[in-house]
Amino acid sequence: MLEYYSVVKHLHMTLAMLSIVGFIGRWILALKGSAMLSKTWLKVVPHIVDTLLLTAAILLCLMLEQYPIAQDWLTAKVVLLVVYIVLGVFALKRAPNQLVRLLAGSAAIAVFVQLLVVAFTRSPLGMFA
Repeated sequence: MLEYYSVVKHLHMTLAMLSIVGFIGRWILALKGSAMLSKTWLKVVPHIVDTLLLTAAILLCLMLEQYPIAQDWLTAKVVLLVVYIVLGVFALKRAPNQLVRLLAGSAAIAVFVQLLVVAFTRSPLGMFA
């Protein structure tokens, strides 16, 4: 299975970029109050991308035999992912007003950047190391 590591890693990275670009696009639409957010494809595609992203992440963990809790940097990625999701929900759906939507979206992007730094440096502190 390790012979597919490079393919799965690049798939994971590509899906991560698709995920954040999709989030930013939907966030901009939400900030504008666009009716496009109600389009079925715009609701379904992000779930498909994120499911494939998570599947690739799990495959990478299995291939490398590195797991959250055992590897502190992977634990940090999981925690950051949960924070990113919560902020994303506020930015796209649950914000009581535009200011909260703007702040939550900005914070979600910052958390995503930290997640990337943790992934590339394999340091749980990421940019704060």
